Amino acid sequence: MKKNSCFVFVVLILVKLAVPLQANVKVIDVLKRLDKLQNLGEDITARVDIVQRDVDQGTKVMECIYYGRDISDLFLIVMTKPESEKGNGYLKSGNNFWMYRRNTRTFQHISRDESIAGTDANAGDFEKSKYAEYYESVKDDSGREIVIETMLGKIPVYRIEILAKIPDIDYPRKIIWVRKDNHLPLKEQSFSLSGTLMYSHYFLKYSKVNNKYISIKQLVIDEFEKGNKTLWEIKDISVAELSNNKFTKAYLENLSK
Repeated sequence: MKKNSCFVFVVLILVKLAVPLQANVKVIDVLKRLDKLQNLGEDITARVDIVQRDVDQGTKVMECIYYGRDISDLFLIVMTKPESEKGNGYLKSGNNFWMYRRNTRTFQHISRDESIAGTDANAGDFEKSKYAEYYESVKDDSGREIVIETMLGKIPVYRIEILAKIPDIDYPRKIIWVRKDNHLPLKEQSFSLSGTLMYSHYFLKYSKVNNKYISIKQLVIDEFEKGNKTLWEIKDISVAELSNNKFTKAYLENLSK
């Protein structure tokens, strides 16, 4: 699964209501629901279009093909555009992430926060949803979970704050705005260990596939280097079964020839 005229302007977010939820609403339950709704449990193939706007380097348009298998925690990404990135790729198998470079025909072991082709999308963005496995609730001084019932624009949401439980993670603290009606995330803010806001991530559009949901249009705003944005769209989705060799170094090398 890791955002120019192509970019969608995000409306101002007005917080109209801020009421603590009842004690029986647990962050872990919300996180598990997020994972359940977004993990397909089957194979997926899709094209991903990425448009990056950098205030210093201008606009860069990229494309890649994504192969995923949630049930085995596998994915493979091969870049198809631009020509300078064509044939480069990324492979995940279990807890291992690999980056492949066509010009040197070499694989390099990377972490999940590795940028995809220099964009604001990282390798972790293409994993299956693992909120409940990777995060736990932030608690206030009284030991209560920080969960707020509020509004995001005109949409009722839960605003939850979470902390990473594992060291190999892109950002250790996040705030997520989750729709109350269907428990899909609408906005996510990512913070560094020091508490600096690094990125705001907007989930602009979802597609329903076999009673699960795929966020097919996402916008990532770089809050640290102001003006930088990445928009990515997922298209041509197929859930046809994939062969096992799709998720191997050999297959990625062959694609890159």
